[in-house]
Amino acid sequence: MFEKKLKLPTPQALEGRVDRMPVPPRHDVLDAPLSGPFPAGLETAMFALGCFWGAEKRFWQVPAVYTTAVGYAAGVTPNPTYREVCSGMTGHAEVVLVVFDPKRVSYDELLKVFWESHDPTQGMRQGNDVGTQYRSGIYYYNDEQRAAAERARDEYQRALSQARFGPITTEIVRAPEFYYAEDYHQQYLSKNPNGYCGLGGTGVSCPTGLGAFAKAPAAPPKF
Repeated sequence: MFEKKLKLPTPQALEGRVDRMPVPPRHDVLDAPLSGPFPAGLETAMFALGCFWGAEKRFWQVPAVYTTAVGYAAGVTPNPTYREVCSGMTGHAEVVLVVFDPKRVSYDELLKVFWESHDPTQGMRQGNDVGTQYRSGIYYYNDEQRAAAERARDEYQRALSQARFGPITTEIVRAPEFYYAEDYHQQYLSKNPNGYCGLGGTGVSCPTGLGAFAKAPAAPPKF
C-alpha cells in the first residue's frame, strides 16, 4: 500500500501553482519574522528529519536560533499544498528552515541536533510516518556547510554502526527552493501543545558539534 509513496515522482508529477503560500508575519515563539530579509550576520540552514512539526520545535529551542519556519523542498511541484505533498506526487520533503547567529551557535552544533533528533537510517519514513515527505535530508547553502554535513555523516555512521544500526540514508544536496507551508503548520506544537509528533532519535550520540553543547548539553526534546 505504500509503494507509490516510497518512490520519488517523475518531473510530470503535479502541476502546482504560481502563487506562493501566505506567510505569517511573526514567529509564534521567537517573535521574529518568518521570512527575510533577515538581519546581517545571520546564516540559514535547512533540514528534513521527518514530521516538520517536531523538527521545528527542536530547532527553535536551540539558543541563538533567530527564527524557524516549516515548508517543503527538494521536490518538483512549485508552491505545493500539504495535501499535495502528502499524496507523494510532488517529491518534496517536509523541511525546517533555521536562521541562526553563527557567532553564538555553529553549524556543526545544529548538525548534532539534526542527527540526534531522528533516525537517519530509515529511508522514506520516520517511525510510523511513511512516505517520501518524511525522508532525511541536509540541504546546504555553501561549500562549508556541505563539507561539514558530509564529515558529520561519516562520523555519525561510525557511531551508528557500532550500535548495530544500518547505513545512513540522508540526502545531502545543495539547498533547493524553500516553499513555506500553510499558516497552521508554522510553530504547530506551540499552537497545539498536545499535538502529534512522531520525532524520535536513535539514542546514539553524535560526536559532531560538541563545542558549546559539551559544556551545556542540550536537553532532549519534550513533546
